[in-house]
Amino acid sequence: MGAYLSIHINTLQGKVALVTGAASGIGRATALLFASEGAAVVALDRAPDVEATVAAIRSSGGRGSALVGDSSVEDIVAGAVALAVKEFGSLDVCYANAGISGGMVPFFEETAERWTQVLQINLIGTFLAAKHAALVMVPQQRGSIICTASVAGLRSGAGGMPYSASKAGVISLVQTAANQLSGTGIRINAICPGLIETGMTRPIFEQARARGSERKIGQLNPLRRAGVPAEIAQMALFLASDAASYVNGQAIAVDGGLSTSHPIVIRRE
Repeated sequence: MGAYLSIHINTLQGKVALVTGAASGIGRATALLFASEGAAVVALDRAPDVEATVAAIRSSGGRGSALVGDSSVEDIVAGAVALAVKEFGSLDVCYANAGISGGMVPFFEETAERWTQVLQINLIGTFLAAKHAALVMVPQQRGSIICTASVAGLRSGAGGMPYSASKAGVISLVQTAANQLSGTGIRINAICPGLIETGMTRPIFEQARARGSERKIGQLNPLRRAGVPAEIAQMALFLASDAASYVNGQAIAVDGGLSTSHPIVIRRE
């Protein structure tokens, strides 16, 4: 695991944030970081462990509310936004992070059902979060919407077909929404993580450890390692903050440099 710098200066003091997929991985790391930087956080996830995320926020002196529900269902997303406004008075940041992988399935074995499920959660759920957050943010004339895309949405080779297509869709959603929201004061951006150890990717890491090949994880990127959720959370914090006031409509790779190159054969040392 690489070292990274985290400076706590109440970057989000007085702000209210909604984080989806907050029960584990990137979502939990981001919810905890946002809270530590002064934000009140509404954490949404279909997994009951989202309650533990908020318990950790409160035990550290932060403010948070948990909501167990499916972030691909419009009524639940609208309810999470309404909860933020009711409990904390506004919504300044929305991090649409919830997603699933769909697995690595060969082309001719893919099904419409799997595609529908992955697109519903990864793309439509992200749209719903952006839509309902923006409905609150437009009258405020301010707000930051952040979406989790992936390097798999940039080019082939980093995920299964429906997953990659859904993440390419998230990037397009961010680009088009930035223009649809022109003049509102709302910024919308995507983060494209590389290989990060989360609940979704854990099987990859566990298989590598079982084979004794853990040192090869992340070998295709210039940093020669995988990332950790906290490193993605740091980018989310930047995009949520006023420091990113002129960053809009972008898909930013946080991948150790993986997306800088086409696939190459690594020369053995």
